[in-house]
Amino acid sequence: MAISNGLIHANSTVLVVVDLQAKLTPAISGIDSILGNTKKLLHLAKILPLKTLLTTQYRKGLGDTVSEITDLLDIEPIDKVCFGCLGDDVFNQQLAAALPNGGAVLLCGIEAHICVNQTALGALAKGYGVHVAADAVGSRSPENARIGLQRMRDAGAVISSTEMAIYELLGDSRRPEFKEMLPYLK
Repeated sequence: MAISNGLIHANSTVLVVVDLQAKLTPAISGIDSILGNTKKLLHLAKILPLKTLLTTQYRKGLGDTVSEITDLLDIEPIDKVCFGCLGDDVFNQQLAAALPNGGAVLLCGIEAHICVNQTALGALAKGYGVHVAADAVGSRSPENARIGLQRMRDAGAVISSTEMAIYELLGDSRRPEFKEMLPYLK
C-alpha cells in the first residue's frame, strides 16, 4: 500500500480537513490565511473532483466546523476524540474506502503540532503518502506550528504549500479544470 511521496494525483489523493472549529479557530495564529488556503483546496476538490474528509475534535465541547468551510462541503464531519484522525475507526473506514489501493493524504487544518501532526504520523505508519499544505495548517503559536511541520517532515511527510498542491493535482494548464480554478488562484 505504500507509495512514493512524490507527485500527488487526484485519483489517489484524499484531502483531509482537520478540526477547523468555531471554538478553536479564534486562538490560531494566522487563521485568516489558513482558512483562505483551505478554501482554495476545497474549491479544487469540487472542480477535479478530489475526495475529501472533514473532522472535528470533540464537537460537543469545541463546536462545529466554521461555516466558511462547511459552506463549501456537502459531507458530514467525522467527530473524533483521539487527536490523530487515524486513531478513529470511522475515519479509517472512510479513508480506506476513498483509497482502496493506497495513495496519499493532503492535510490542512489545526493544530499543526497536535492533530495534524498525529494524523500525518498515523497515515505514514499505515503506508499512505502524506503531503501537508504548510500555509493551510496552523497552531496557537507560530513556534508550535513550525515544530509540528518539522516533525512531520522528519517522519517522511512532504511539506509543501497550497499552490504547490493545487498545481500538482491539476498537472496541466491545458485541462479545463485549470481554467475553472484560475479565479481562486488570483
